[in-house]
Amino acid sequence: MDQQNTLADNPLLVSEGLPRFDCIEPQHIEPAVKSLLEQSTSGLEKIEKQAEPSWEGLMQPLEELDYPWERSWGSIGHLLGVKNTPELREAYESVLPEVVAFSLRVKQSKPIYEALKSLRDSNKWNELNDAQRRIIDKRILSAELAGIGLEGEQLTRFNEIATELSRLATKFSNNVLDATKAFSLIITDPDVVEGFPDSLKQLTAQSYNSWDDKEADTEATPEQGPWRISLDFPCFGPFMQHCRKRDLREKVYRAFITRASEGDVDNTPLIPQILKLRKEKAQLLGYQSFAEVSLAEKMAPSIDAVLEMEERLRTASWDAGQQDLKELQEFAAEQGETEPIIQWDFAFWSERLREQRFSYTDEELRPYFSLEKVLDGLFELVNRIFGITVTAVAEEVPVWNKDVRYFNIASETGETIAGFYLDPYARPADKRGGAWMDDCLGRKIVAGNVQIPVAHLVCNSTPPVGDKPSLMTFREVETLFHEFGHGLQHMLTTINEADAAGINGVEWDAVELASQFMENWCYHKPTLLGMAKHFETGETLPDELFEKIKSARNYQAGTQMLRQIQFGVVDLKLHSEFDPNGSQTVFDVQREVSQTTSILPMLPEDRFLCSFQHIFAGGYAAGYFSYKWAEVLSADAFSAFEEAGLDNEQAVAETGRRFRDTILAKGGSCHPMDLFKEFRGREPSPEPLLRHTGLL
Repeated sequence: MDQQNTLADNPLLVSEGLPRFDCIEPQHIEPAVKSLLEQSTSGLEKIEKQAEPSWEGLMQPLEELDYPWERSWGSIGHLLGVKNTPELREAYESVLPEVVAFSLRVKQSKPIYEALKSLRDSNKWNELNDAQRRIIDKRILSAELAGIGLEGEQLTRFNEIATELSRLATKFSNNVLDATKAFSLIITDPDVVEGFPDSLKQLTAQSYNSWDDKEADTEATPEQGPWRISLDFPCFGPFMQHCRKRDLREKVYRAFITRASEGDVDNTPLIPQILKLRKEKAQLLGYQSFAEVSLAEKMAPSIDAVLEMEERLRTASWDAGQQDLKELQEFAAEQGETEPIIQWDFAFWSERLREQRFSYTDEELRPYFSLEKVLDGLFELVNRIFGITVTAVAEEVPVWNKDVRYFNIASETGETIAGFYLDPYARPADKRGGAWMDDCLGRKIVAGNVQIPVAHLVCNSTPPVGDKPSLMTFREVETLFHEFGHGLQHMLTTINEADAAGINGVEWDAVELASQFMENWCYHKPTLLGMAKHFETGETLPDELFEKIKSARNYQAGTQMLRQIQFGVVDLKLHSEFDPNGSQTVFDVQREVSQTTSILPMLPEDRFLCSFQHIFAGGYAAGYFSYKWAEVLSADAFSAFEEAGLDNEQAVAETGRRFRDTILAKGGSCHPMDLFKEFRGREPSPEPLLRHTGLL
């Protein structure tokens, strides 16, 4: 009875409305997950017994099996990113192996696999719609990649690998978080922060005040300090750009590139373990390498096709990158710098040259980009191009932090079609760095009604300080537009089958198309000037500043392009050619690739890979190239608007509706190449990307 009572009160088991983020505690996790595992196991057995080769008899019950997991396990994973505590981690890790085992059991179910194949071979196949057929094809492939064809010892070993990889990924991620948190550089001398922008002084004073190890009786102020420098990117990035003390830049830079590479949080031994297990997993499945497994579910047709794309972009960028370094070296020498430029000088001198060349600073722009005005501009843009209306929800919605807000999205007819949470500010103590969109609830039919999609939009922008609102850097503005693009693809879907709705079922290397497409609008004058209003005077960003932002867009474009290509090629080589048992280390691979992709020689102690969560703890393993692959698509998609005429409202709206009704609405229900061709009338070309970045 007690057990039932506690389960009835468990916020993770609420099956309607929005998740109860305000009530979920670590102690709710184990009972909720155990109860769901029990319920789902008996549900799965029933489906297996009755597995009939039809959509209604097979796919619908399978979809229903996932519903409670979306609300419970999805919410737990979300909180791990935005409200991480040791207790939450412990509770999550205690049930993780069983959840992984159950999910493998579903993917490896022989009766379900056989029923799927016989449905594909039956007359009923022709009665299914495109989305349903694609879901089934993908389910069959997914089952094959989950080891359905394996038996006996091979299957047992495959499952051991899956459990171990899941554990290693969590450990890798926690080590990066802990290593980032463990570093502090406390500055007490006001001379050292000379040249720091106000926002950095405020952020670092605020960071000192919330620091666990601060002296009990000191309270930092932005003017007097103390100032705490951390390795969190909103602090690390500006610090490297503005700190005039070369020795301190070196100290912080070295700490950043050696994060999680020593002591209790050392990821060095984890990387070969992860690569070795992934390789073994691929070979059990009959593939040569893990990269082949990764590409089996992507848009790019082969490893060679990816490397060819990377090489085409690399050769277009190499000379420009060399030129970037030469200009920087000459500029620094003119300013009295006698040393050659090295890694911890690059951001500092780049920022000085950028200020001189475009004569504006990030700080000058911040007052024009208050979060509120940026949101107004973003919502007005999507109204213009996609015909949707975004409104803040006034009534109380359960949230995990007081700064989180909830918004509704309505269609042209005024019907609410989606919602999203916005968690805008950095909280280094319990929120991971970076920015991301995640689905909270997906579009699907539940009890005969359409469940509207709900997204999580999470950023790490500069929080409000004192009586000033959140003032964003231009990069933070771009990031918000980027994540909102992902959100649009999740929220504007018109597909009712869960596995193809929104970003579900969209090939990983096409999933960045919508997000990167949205970034282009930050350089569209009417859009930008419509939201760039000074937070105190209300005046619009001056025209000449806009022109400078636009010309600065391609500042060091060659260097930036090479950096992304380096990450993509290192990732692909580690997952296709590298032998984890050989004499070469992963850092040797990085060094080799860097010789043709980096304008500065790699430092011997560089251990960047130890904090490369995208590929060792996130979903980008052998898929980091997806960013560039999708950037080619997104630049080409935006060029459709340029061809229509960006100042022609009607043409922009027509092109926008076509983009909405293909790429955004159909999501995972069609192959991305078919959708792209439906929108663009042809296959994608890298020319628009090279043109936009000034590298053509």
